[in-house]
Amino acid sequence: MNCPGCSAAMSTLALEGHVGTAIDIELCAGCQVFWFDRRESVQLSPGSTLKLFERIGQQAASRTSSLPDVLRCPRCQSRLVLTNDRQRNTPFRYWRCTLEHGRLITWFDFLREKHFIKPLSAPQLAELRQHVQMINCSNCGGPIDLTTHSSCSHCSSPISMLDLKQAGQVIAELQAAATSKAIDPALPIELARARREVDAAFASIEGHPTWWKDAAGTGIVEAGLGAVARWLRKRAT
Repeated sequence: MNCPGCSAAMSTLALEGHVGTAIDIELCAGCQVFWFDRRESVQLSPGSTLKLFERIGQQAASRTSSLPDVLRCPRCQSRLVLTNDRQRNTPFRYWRCTLEHGRLITWFDFLREKHFIKPLSAPQLAELRQHVQMINCSNCGGPIDLTTHSSCSHCSSPISMLDLKQAGQVIAELQAAATSKAIDPALPIELARARREVDAAFASIEGHPTWWKDAAGTGIVEAGLGAVARWLRKRAT
């Protein structure tokens, strides 16, 4: 399958869905997008969601192109329709095939859908401006001049960051759900312990000198994703 954005061949990831079903999704690291057939995004098992999160973290700085204005379905070549959606209180968007062949979603909006992303608060934005003048938009890759803007002038996305506290909680929950095949009476205790571990691990990320360097070089969300990916690899060893 070729990417609707850059026409390059997409990579296929074989993942597990709910109740043991198999799901193949396509990704393009250059455009940083996923292609899901029909509603596969909501059918992913907790372990598969965690694998996608790790993959995004590992390749967060690999963007080589931006999406064109017109995107076509890789199945039928019909024009994809931009669709705005909401998960709880979090807005996100994707492009869908009107013939229901599937949908294209950026990694940024996938993270929004899974509650990993939050806009910067006014104090956080003020602190960012003290350290960085220019950043790249984590949604489209366009440059943002922080001296005059608080959102991307290309795609209108607000300057956002990885919600490290929420990421820690979700990762702990996903890890517990992915490894628990049966109901474990000790699971609440283990989950609380895991949350304390991730909170402690992420507590020193923001404000660290390398954080601002990474944020300026790759983007705020990408800096957080890189830190989380390193933490996940460390836990796996």
